[in-house]
Amino acid sequence: MTLTALGYVGLRTDNLEDWADYGTRLLGMQLVERTRSSLTFRMDDRKQRVVVEQDDVAAPHRFGWEVADAAALDALAARLDENGVAVTAGSAALATQRRVAGLIVFADPLGNRLEVFHGPEIADEPFRPGRNISGFRTGPLGVGHAVLTVARIEDVMPFYTDVLGFRLSDYVLSPFRVFFFHINARHHSLAFLETGKNGIHHLMMENLSLDDLGQGYDVALLQPDRIATTLGRHINDHMTSFYTFCPSGFMVECGWGGASIDPQTWEPHEVTDGPSLWGHERAWLPPEGRERAREMRFDAARRGVRYPVEVLPGNHSVAADACPWFADVKRRETIASN
Repeated sequence: MTLTALGYVGLRTDNLEDWADYGTRLLGMQLVERTRSSLTFRMDDRKQRVVVEQDDVAAPHRFGWEVADAAALDALAARLDENGVAVTAGSAALATQRRVAGLIVFADPLGNRLEVFHGPEIADEPFRPGRNISGFRTGPLGVGHAVLTVARIEDVMPFYTDVLGFRLSDYVLSPFRVFFFHINARHHSLAFLETGKNGIHHLMMENLSLDDLGQGYDVALLQPDRIATTLGRHINDHMTSFYTFCPSGFMVECGWGGASIDPQTWEPHEVTDGPSLWGHERAWLPPEGRERAREMRFDAARRGVRYPVEVLPGNHSVAADACPWFADVKRRETIASN
């Protein structure tokens, strides 16, 4: 795989003041630079991870994907060119603005601006979170993950898998269609949710401590209208999380405890027990979708679906065949193939 992680994101908002408060007091990022038109946040030792710019349109502006070095960047640029993708080399001024050694810029089939870079700058000062948290699970895993909404998953999957090298982790077909993709040990750095329109569903940032997550949920509860999905736990990546509507109009998932995978041996599969094991009441779903998701959670509870005890903080690795839901899926696949 050429890409190694989601290295940074650039967002737009019509309310910088709200983002300054939301990004620090709720999410816990460090606000390191503030101008009349932008905010720059840190999540770790990198000089910047999230940049929010003032704009009349509140939405994502760019996704910065990382590669190992200049040679990998050149190789990717050549592959994009071979596949008919218009690629622009980032100027020295743009690289300085992004705090990287070099980058290229292009668009995916939906028009999303993608930037691929190498050589991120490391800060001289230690990370100082906006609220008292242990930190974020980043490093080689990147910022977290992005889930994009699409009219048809088939419109984007070939580009991301065949050209950019993303690998399918797993997929859900009910109560909605969503496909998850990885480029490192994080279960997914990117996913596509089929909604009939192109856009963004959410970004995920992972806390290092369950208590950091819980205290963030307490902060979010002070603004009930901001909560998009209640506290719960996902089936496929084991993430305990909640979602809030950010000042850019989409959702940010605050998570903890996501499982790691081995990218070399992981095999994609359908997840049939539901997107969540418990919790995660989704305010954004229509009533029939919420009811279907609720039924799937109750069914998993009746059958006693549980995660292996090995999945603990500091030990995120888990063998695929250790999960009860995965074993059940493989059993059904074997029966179906015979």
